Amino acid sequence: MKTALPTEGVQDLLDQGNRIAKTDASCTTDPFGTGDNGAVLAPARKLCWDAGDAGTEEWIPQGITGVSDAQADELWGSRKPLVTAWYDKANPALCTADSGTCPDKGVRLSFLDPETPVTGTPDGRRYRHALLVEPYFNSYGNASYRAIDIHAGGIAWYKYYLYVADTLNGLRVFDMRSILDLNPDQNASVDDTTLNGLKSNVTDESKIGRQSNIYYSHTYRYVLPQVASYKFVAAQGNSSAATCVATGAPKASYISIDRSAPTAPTLIMGEYCNSDTDHPEKGRVGALPIDDTTGLLQETGGTVTTTSAYYLPRDLTQGAARYNGMYYFNRSYLDNSGSLRRATITNGRLVDYGSNITNAVGPEDLYIEHGQSMPGATQYLWSLTEHRADTTAGCTDTGSPCGRVLYAHRLSDILARP
Repeated sequence: MKTALPTEGVQDLLDQGNRIAKTDASCTTDPFGTGDNGAVLAPARKLCWDAGDAGTEEWIPQGITGVSDAQADELWGSRKPLVTAWYDKANPALCTADSGTCPDKGVRLSFLDPETPVTGTPDGRRYRHALLVEPYFNSYGNASYRAIDIHAGGIAWYKYYLYVADTLNGLRVFDMRSILDLNPDQNASVDDTTLNGLKSNVTDESKIGRQSNIYYSHTYRYVLPQVASYKFVAAQGNSSAATCVATGAPKASYISIDRSAPTAPTLIMGEYCNSDTDHPEKGRVGALPIDDTTGLLQETGGTVTTTSAYYLPRDLTQGAARYNGMYYFNRSYLDNSGSLRRATITNGRLVDYGSNITNAVGPEDLYIEHGQSMPGATQYLWSLTEHRADTTAGCTDTGSPCGRVLYAHRLSDILARP
């Protein structure tokens, strides 16, 4: 696709951010409240999406990663971006009557630098969306691309590669050097001429890929094509995205990067399990080695083998991260306050460490800003919440309100809890 559409870099997306998030005191959305038990751990940092993203019923935020995963120096050029993933809920009720269609747009990413204020708006941070796509050859034999219909419950960025969890299949891989631009002249009202002499259109929301010699993108200026994938070798033992079994291939519900051992970077992957009488399993979490020379997973004979794997001590886990041997888990259930749990390896088992820490309603994936690049730097555990603030049952509870934010706890605050 690079022969048809020009590429842009992550810094370009940050510079051309067309939406503005609010930070800290100007971010009044509060999915923490006082907590169901009155003992919530308030975040050290918080960012609010713009009104459209905060309230949309179509897109649901799920995964989070950042440059601290990607780079040892924790900088992408001169910037410190966060990246989040949203899946398209594709609710038919949201389709407009005149379109007659309700396309599933798949997964989009948001690129945001929490450190760089908008000029003249010190509490503002620019961000930009890009659409994930899967390349294929269409019925005419032309290279094209389509939306990726997955949950994207976790994402992790290492060097140039972005890993995206594909629940029952494994991992999809995207190259940050291959972000394609469908509107380089920044004039959406006129179709651009592409590198191969065709056209690109960013106004037709119903279309994706190459159609009648025009490239479409569900109106997104940027698309990021998949470049590789990792498939589970064992047969999938699980039959749904909700419940789990103890055997067969695991689910890739959420992922993160452990950089605490600089010479042995690791991708952490775990399962979400809503256990019941017929499915009592709480899930598993494993570690996959990364080849630091390439940024891809370390293979032997074409197979990636876990360096460790454990059964989770609790179910309903939405995100996992590991640093210096300590595991951190986000747990959530409907519109109740979430739980941040810690665990360590004891006698060959993963067991709870300390007590429950009450946090936001609807917490999802986890990402550690490790601060290794600067002595004494604050280390943060980042996450994001999925539920939009509205008037549905539960979301009006002052103890545990709903709302979408990006947020971070200091690791020192978490570790200081009993």
